[in-house]
Amino acid sequence: MSAILTKVEQRPMSFTLPVVGAAGAFAGIFVGAANGSTIAGIVGGAVLIAALAFIAMTSVPSDKEKLFRWAMIAIFAVTGLLFGALPGLIVGGLFGWFFGWFIYWIGQGRYRSHLVPYLTPGQVLWHYAFRVICGAIFVFLITPILVVMPLSFNAENFFTFTPEMLRFDPDGYSLKHYRDFLTNSEWTNAVWNSLRIAPVATLLSVSLGTLAAIGLSQSHVPGKRAIMAVLISPMIVPLIISATGMYFFYSKIGIVGTYWGVVLAHAVLGIPFVIITVTATLVGFDRSLVRAAANMGANPVTTFFRVQMPLILPGVISGGLFAFITSFDEVVVVIFIGSAELQTLPWQMFTGLREQISPTILAAATILVGISICLLTTVELLRRRSERIRGMSPG
Repeated sequence: MSAILTKVEQRPMSFTLPVVGAAGAFAGIFVGAANGSTIAGIVGGAVLIAALAFIAMTSVPSDKEKLFRWAMIAIFAVTGLLFGALPGLIVGGLFGWFFGWFIYWIGQGRYRSHLVPYLTPGQVLWHYAFRVICGAIFVFLITPILVVMPLSFNAENFFTFTPEMLRFDPDGYSLKHYRDFLTNSEWTNAVWNSLRIAPVATLLSVSLGTLAAIGLSQSHVPGKRAIMAVLISPMIVPLIISATGMYFFYSKIGIVGTYWGVVLAHAVLGIPFVIITVTATLVGFDRSLVRAAANMGANPVTTFFRVQMPLILPGVISGGLFAFITSFDEVVVVIFIGSAELQTLPWQMFTGLREQISPTILAAATILVGISICLLTTVELLRRRSERIRGMSPG
């Protein structure tokens, strides 16, 4: 339990009621919009939460706080059930829990308990406003993913939540889009093409990127900054520009529309990620180990595989995972360089969205999100392992 730095004392009503009323008005925006009257939702939310705060701070004894908060959860949950069935029950219960906590957190001054006492009101406001802004950005970024996942189980061929889904009716949910994804030849061929291209492109990216990073880490290499800028440019330049350049270059050597053309293009896109991760790992590498291996008679190849590689392996694997994700999720370059026979999974999703409006896209997107989460989790675990090897505590 963290220490209390500032004495907790009840705040005046002139402060508590406007703050909790503003929070209630913000929540009322969503409730009112869902029921066709945003203004009524704002006013009703502000008045309701402010009234509950007034009752809690003036009429409810301190030893009855937990009972009052449970009562708020029950009242909000029942109200939500009456207006919105089971989803309303869940949302109402969450609203009751949050506002029950928020009223006491503001009214009793608990928001200052873990802050140093010399902070000004403006500094306290910014302390929490910054966290709210970060949370809002996180919600903004994660909401599309959270929407796609349940929609992929829609029993109908729509991109919207049906009344059955909103009621949590089992008849509103189905695995038919996943079944179509696994049995339809167009989707299975696209998955097979992605699985044929991504591993080979990753292998090339890891091999060339690791060699480039080791070379650029040497102190005697001239023009390291310029070379690094050129090597990581595919990650900075807009993909449409890179794709156009690759198309004109690859068409001169006759590999547009071929398997190796797509593999090389994806390898070029993955190399910058490998260079960056391996270079970051080499920052903590002890060069004296290489000199010691050379003094003991080891040749450069043996030194690399027996001394350097075990220590930089987490960075190499992390770069390889990023390169794999880049190749597996890429759609712009493969449209320029590939052909109908080399249609990858993202390309098939793009086609389905533009031409067929198939909900199977949602199932494919959910699977890709799951794969990406697993790979990024692996990257984080490797980062922590690398920091432990270098004697740093993982952040």
